[in-house]
Amino acid sequence: MSNIRMTRRRVLSTVLAATFALAACGGSGSESNTTEAVAKLRIVSLSPTATEMLYAIGAGDQVVAVDSLSTYPAEVADKVTKMSAYEPSVEAIVGYTPDVVLISNDMNKITEQLQSISSREITVWTGAAAANLDDVYKQITELGDLTGQVDEAQKLVSSMKDRIAKAMPSQPSSGSYFYELDNTLYSVTSNTFVGALLKPFGLTNVADGAEAGNDYPQLSAEAIVKANPSIIFLADTKCCATSAVEVAKRPGWTGIDAVKNNRVVELDDDVASRWGPRVVDLIEQFATAVNSATK
Repeated sequence: MSNIRMTRRRVLSTVLAATFALAACGGSGSESNTTEAVAKLRIVSLSPTATEMLYAIGAGDQVVAVDSLSTYPAEVADKVTKMSAYEPSVEAIVGYTPDVVLISNDMNKITEQLQSISSREITVWTGAAAANLDDVYKQITELGDLTGQVDEAQKLVSSMKDRIAKAMPSQPSSGSYFYELDNTLYSVTSNTFVGALLKPFGLTNVADGAEAGNDYPQLSAEAIVKANPSIIFLADTKCCATSAVEVAKRPGWTGIDAVKNNRVVELDDDVASRWGPRVVDLIEQFATAVNSATK
């Protein structure tokens, strides 16, 4: 039995107890009971990515609380709390009496803490940072199974795959890119999730090999100017108020092809840093930039 099926069984065990008792006295069939039990799941999400996935598959009604960064989609607004996704408070989580808690990592041993403090069984689902699109699809599918939104999850994955297929180039492009994480010029290599998304477009990543063994290197302004990328992607427009106009003002950067040809692409930090359904929007933005650079 897969881990997700085992997880779902543990989650349902408590919720189903009363329902099965009713069925034994002449209630409806077990399938409808299971569906009703799943609908009653109480979910606390401490992962902005998982929150987006839940709402995208129609499981938003099962969410009772989310962390302070889970601000998308708009429908989640009344469930946003002060809980931190990085340093979650076990007491705060338990206060929402969840059946399931969603996290992206267990650095603070939240699973162990919940088991020690709560008198009821709470299942912790971990959706680690994706390494590729298959990881994204897998997490959406798991959450669909967990919440009883199997069909909606499948539809979402199919829609994402269709849109991504349309955005892919017919043949790899030439040129290079610099992907800016913040205004101190940290970047990503092709070994990262973002790097994997950009790889099909055929561009050379100027951050590759910048620091041996480091997939999130900090580049110097001089190194970027020398590399002369044809496209610059800014994933720091919110955190650092970086813009194409600001980049053009940097000493020596006016000579970079990306700046000269108006190919400095402003991204949404949240979309660029998550691996949820909106990753398709990110890929389509990449495609638009690459197509513009090759015309």
